Amino acid sequence: MIRFRSEKQITIEEFKTPFEVNLQKDNRWAVMALQLPWDELSVIYYKSLSQTRGARAKDARLVIGALIVKHMLGLDDRETIETIRENPYIQYFLGLCEYTYEDMFDRSLFTTLRYRMGEAQFDAMTCELIKLADVRRPKKKHHKTKDMPDGNPSDSSTQEEPLLPNKGKLLLDATVADQMILYPTDLGLIARSRQESERLIDVLCTVLQTSKKPRTHRRKARKEYLDLAKKKNKTRKEIRKGIGKQLRFLRRNITSIHHLLDQTENLPFPLNKRDQRIFFVIQHILDQQMNMYRNKTHSVEDRIVNIYQPYVRPIVRGKDNAQIEFGSKLGVSLVDGYARINTLSWDAYNENTDLQKQVEQYKDLKGFYPEVLIVDKIYGTRENRAYLKARGIRFCGKPLGRPRTEILTPYQKMRQKIERGIRNQIEGKFGQGKNAYSLNKVRTRSAKTSESWIACIMFVMNLIRFRSDFLFNYCKERFISALERLFLLAQLDRIILLSAQN
Repeated sequence: MIRFRSEKQITIEEFKTPFEVNLQKDNRWAVMALQLPWDELSVIYYKSLSQTRGARAKDARLVIGALIVKHMLGLDDRETIETIRENPYIQYFLGLCEYTYEDMFDRSLFTTLRYRMGEAQFDAMTCELIKLADVRRPKKKHHKTKDMPDGNPSDSSTQEEPLLPNKGKLLLDATVADQMILYPTDLGLIARSRQESERLIDVLCTVLQTSKKPRTHRRKARKEYLDLAKKKNKTRKEIRKGIGKQLRFLRRNITSIHHLLDQTENLPFPLNKRDQRIFFVIQHILDQQMNMYRNKTHSVEDRIVNIYQPYVRPIVRGKDNAQIEFGSKLGVSLVDGYARINTLSWDAYNENTDLQKQVEQYKDLKGFYPEVLIVDKIYGTRENRAYLKARGIRFCGKPLGRPRTEILTPYQKMRQKIERGIRNQIEGKFGQGKNAYSLNKVRTRSAKTSESWIACIMFVMNLIRFRSDFLFNYCKERFISALERLFLLAQLDRIILLSAQN
């Protein structure tokens, strides 16, 4: 059967819309809008603003909600503005009273927000979610502590507050949030630095209006670089020879730039802020690469791997897909499915140094220490084990020393198996961030905006967890209320039937 449909397009006025009806209450944005602690989140946001200076700020719910929409849907800045303008449910989520087709704000405000809201602000918002989840979670009865102070309980001035018993599980691990940069090689980095030095020479010659430019041999340098870069199989000798040639070209160009800058004594400095930073970076790249070239090594302290993001460092991870990752190293703790960034460092470090700080932050948030610590074996140093033992925290890991056979009860074996499986939760959290929310593709340029980008992704993942927990309770409440209505209707029918029989 063939059903023909004309290709003639109707006018926009003839297109029927459902906007005459009310919005659905069970929409995900509508449900989440009613459950988030907007007032507490607004207080955290307004702390970064001045009360007396500057233009009038946008509403906190509007800007925080826009960041949530951006990272939850995986949109860029432009698409986020368009999505907000087209979706009435999202506008309700942002706190608007009526639908509008105008832009909420300019897309450039996202950059300002990333500078304004950093890791500390998003971590404080995550703490608010954890506290709210603890309030809504059903309470469990706990036994009283054994070491209770003696004396009159009413005399609170002479007593110290008793310590609460250890409760909960704390999971710790580290990962790397990769920057979206070109995979660095020594040859490619030096060649890119050489091209930037040639551009700076052109800028200075234009400002000074020199009739004769210094020699750069840019055509010869580019040809030699491309001949080697396009070669499929390169030997170590060929790579070293090509790096030496590019270093000499770069060193000559930097010397020419210094000579040109000496001619601008009575003139304003000819390079803008961006070009000054690039010139400073390529000089450091020349020094580092020269040092490695002369000493025949492949490592140097504070190694620069990108001209435009010089704060990025290579971090050796030893994973199957990538031995070395380029980005920030995160020390993350997981509590009841909610992840917190306890350490964000652009330099490589040993994550076992984070354990004590992460445990203390857990105590500051919860008011008590965790019952058990589930971590990788790298955290099981003697210092960390002694710290945990002094606070009555059980370490889920193999004991130090020689392997010894110990007889475990069936309950202990089952508990050990369950706790080792629980550690997969934090690995799954990293996979969720990298696969679903592009935690391994940070696209910002500066260190501060990158930290804000990473922290916002973590906050959005915690928001997803909070939403899933609440949706279960929401559906449960609706189911119970429906059963109550059916019970009342049944009771009403019974009363009517009895009255009719009498």
